[in-house]
This record gives sequence, structure tokens and C-alpha cells, in this order.
Amino acid sequence: MDTLKSILQNRYKIISLLSASMVLSIILLMIRIKLTHSFFYLFLVWNLFLAIIPYAISVYLINKEKLSKIKLLIWFSIWLLFLPNAPYIITDLLHLRLSDKHFMWLDVLVVTSFAYNGLIIFFLSVLDMETVLKKYLKPKKLFYFIVFVVFLTGFGMYLGRFLRYNSWEIIQNPFNLFSDVFDIILNPNQHIEAWIFTLTFGAFLSIGFWMFKAFLKMKY
Repeated sequence: MDTLKSILQNRYKIISLLSASMVLSIILLMIRIKLTHSFFYLFLVWNLFLAIIPYAISVYLINKEKLSKIKLLIWFSIWLLFLPNAPYIITDLLHLRLSDKHFMWLDVLVVTSFAYNGLIIFFLSVLDMETVLKKYLKPKKLFYFIVFVVFLTGFGMYLGRFLRYNSWEIIQNPFNLFSDVFDIILNPNQHIEAWIFTLTFGAFLSIGFWMFKAFLKMKY
């Protein structure tokens, strides 16, 4: 209870703004449902919920003064499993090809607003985890580790979008998951799209993250 109170006090502004932004996304979706009489994009609400999970974990960890390495490793592993869900919403833009031309502008606005929230949540969560790991890793190692995590997120997005794996399938369906992952790694020539997707999205998210950090340090 004290941890929750501390989080709300320290992050009142950012949580309020995030909440307002997410509420706006849901309102836009409700407007779309009203105008088109279609519930097609309702899955975006679930995707946004999944995106919040890694941020909730990183916020919890950054507010814990004492945390053993074993507990940190467990929490970090769970965080990493759910992290791709945050930027994953960007790939939902692919569904725009199914949109009615008359309401495509609204579909663009709806999906983009959800994707925007996912990106912001991703940047905030990675920034929090970077702060947590500063206690355990030297700056240079931490830099490369964060870059690795971001590119790994790109790979996770590929697994979710094209191979249709969910975060929890590491428990429910580990054999098929690891079989596909090792096949992609060991046979890169047969999975060119996977590597291009991972590298391009990894680069996009990396640059976005460092820009986000730079913007936070700027004073106007």
C-alpha cells in the first residue's frame, strides 16, 4: 500500500497524462464503433492493457529500495516477456488496409492514438528499467544491454505479429516457440523477413528511445 502511495505521489503528472491519453483513444474508438457499427478495432483495448503490464512492473521495481538479484532477475524476465506488447500496437496499422475509404481517416486516428500510447509506455518503461539496472551494471555495459533489449523487443514484435505468439506462450507452448526462435536464428537465409523486421524496428525503437531521453533533459 505504501509503495502504491509513493508511486502515485511521484508519478502523479505522468500517470494523469497517460490516463487522459488512453481515455481519448478509447473515446475515439467508441466514436468509430458508433459511426461504423463495427467492433473490429475493439482488440486495441486489450493490446493497450498488455502494453501497460511492463510499465507497471518497471514502475514497481524503480520504487523498491531493496531488491535481491534473484528477485530482480525474475521480475526482469517477466518484464522482458511483456515488453514487446507496448510497441507492438504500431503493427496494428496493417489493419488499415481493411478500412472503409469513407472512414479511413478515423481508423488512422484511432490506431495511431493507441500506437502512440504504446510507444510512450515503451519508452517510459525502458527508461525506468535502465535506472533500475544502473545499480548493477557499469554505464558502457548498460548502454549495450539496453540496445540489445530494444532489438530483442523488435524480434518479439515479429513473433507476435507474424508467428502469432503471445507473451505467456513461453509457459503454455514453449516447445513450438523455442523451435521457431532457434530456426530463425540458425537459418537466417530462410527467414530474411524476420531479420529485416527485427533490425528495422529495433533501429526505429532505439533512435526513438534516445530521442525521448534527450527531450526529457531539455529545458525550455
